[in-house]
Amino acid sequence: VQLQASGGGLVQTGGFLRLSCIVSGRTFSSYGMGWFRQAPGKEREFVAAINWSGISTSYADSVKGRFTISRDNAKNTVYLQMNSLKPEDTAVYYCAGARMSAAVTSPHLYNYWGQGTLVTVSS
Repeated sequence: VQLQASGGGLVQTGGFLRLSCIVSGRTFSSYGMGWFRQAPGKEREFVAAINWSGISTSYADSVKGRFTISRDNAKNTVYLQMNSLKPEDTAVYYCAGARMSAAVTSPHLYNYWGQGTLVTVSS
């Protein structure tokens, strides 16, 4: 299983970006998927997660109301729509897949990781 994240870039405060993560493999629809981020000098932190069907989602408090995670199982793709971006959202964003159907928040429960895509929010 391979994960390929894309969509990062430079954006001004208040702007928006949509990250995408394409997953290889035929079992994508059974995986819980998540997004994590790591800012310079900080530990990787949970951002958002979605269950296999897309019905159940979970968000970090810092992004709740601004970010939306979604998935298209027909396209083996999970998305992270990021609105009202702030400088503190600047980080490398990673998508991850878990061999379980739930929306899980702990990075230790994820089995597969993408390479990361850099999001920079200027003030």
